[in-house]
Amino acid sequence: MRISLGFQPNPRQLEFFKARARHICYGGARGGGKSWAMRTKFILLALKYPGLRLLLLRRTLGELRQNHVLPLISSIGNIARYNSTNMEFNFPNGSMIKLGYCEAEKDINRYQGHEYDVIGMEEATHFTEEQMRFFTTCLRNIRTDFNPRMYYTCNPGGVGHAWVKRLFIDRQYMNKERAENYAFIPARVFDNYVLMSRNPDYVEALENLPEDMRRAHLYGDWDVYAGQFFPEFRRMIHVVEPFVIPGHWNVYRGIDYGLDMLACYWAAFDESGNGYIFREHCAPNVVVSDAARKIVDLSNELAICTYAPADLWGRSRDSGVAQAETFAQNGLPLTRVRNSRADSWMNLKEWIKPLGSGPKLKIFSTCRELIRCLPLLQHDEKNPCDCATQPHDITHAPDAVRYLLDGRPYLARVIQPHDEFDPPEYDDQVDAFLNYGH
Repeated sequence: MRISLGFQPNPRQLEFFKARARHICYGGARGGGKSWAMRTKFILLALKYPGLRLLLLRRTLGELRQNHVLPLISSIGNIARYNSTNMEFNFPNGSMIKLGYCEAEKDINRYQGHEYDVIGMEEATHFTEEQMRFFTTCLRNIRTDFNPRMYYTCNPGGVGHAWVKRLFIDRQYMNKERAENYAFIPARVFDNYVLMSRNPDYVEALENLPEDMRRAHLYGDWDVYAGQFFPEFRRMIHVVEPFVIPGHWNVYRGIDYGLDMLACYWAAFDESGNGYIFREHCAPNVVVSDAARKIVDLSNELAICTYAPADLWGRSRDSGVAQAETFAQNGLPLTRVRNSRADSWMNLKEWIKPLGSGPKLKIFSTCRELIRCLPLLQHDEKNPCDCATQPHDITHAPDAVRYLLDGRPYLARVIQPHDEFDPPEYDDQVDAFLNYGH
């Protein structure tokens, strides 16, 4: 029995082959030999363990055929029988590699009740976190001599960028996720000696990309990637340490409300045209009345107004009461903003674009959710002037901030030396006379 793997693995691919964690991710930059590594690992596992069930996924059917069906037929077509109807390669030892795709969210229903020892997600950042979570439920102990595992290959960017970055790059875990179950093997084009020898001009092509794309595709930088809506965002220039907000600065709030998430941000504006996002409150499953009271309780400063989207003024079909009315009844009157989505995002871009003296908008380091979500937003595929609405969980914090800025908040008044001696009201003039001995 002979198979044609094409060439020997490079050191990074070999590290990927030897990894034994439950979740193993390989990649980071373009040209790292990800697809070959995934296919080859699946072939080696299928040959070594009789009766092993493996599922190899791509997001679309076209990608699946081009990147895996045809190469697998070429390499193992003489030893594994391919069933084109079921898209399965069946090995003589009873092992099976099934090929699948998941172009729409509902496509996961085709795999309901399936069980696999191994699942591979090629270009994992093209899958939503919900899709990934579903497929982990299909990973089960079918064999007693093999520990089930999932393999991922990916580049920065795509709808799944946030969850891949959280698990494998930032290594931030929630609920019962455990660090020892996740392994990341970084790979760049410089590690792929086959590509470097066959197509040395490929590196030059990557080096000629615009800065943000070059950082993502050539170096595997997860803080910037193709499709990013705010490539201007840089932690080193946009994030500042907290300080006491001067009393004469104007303070505003902006909110985005839904039962899935309440996001509220406080911002102060100085005399020079700079804005500082200095407080955040994000919480899920909060009813309107509780949301209003919580925001009021957290407001130590007097806020001029609270900006909110127009949809909060839509009346409920059942009660006839708008959510904005309920906010007001519980101590938080709202001010409506009406900018289009595209205009709203463009306005936010103006605020965060780097200038000679730095960006106009800065964010306190304590506003962690906004700092996490803002650089993860992507361009909408159909409208490049709009942000994508998926993954939805990262849109709430940026939405609240863009509503705040849509309100065109006033800057603080410049205090003149004579201001304290020139109060606008009669009673203040009396106080000034008594205090200063005039």
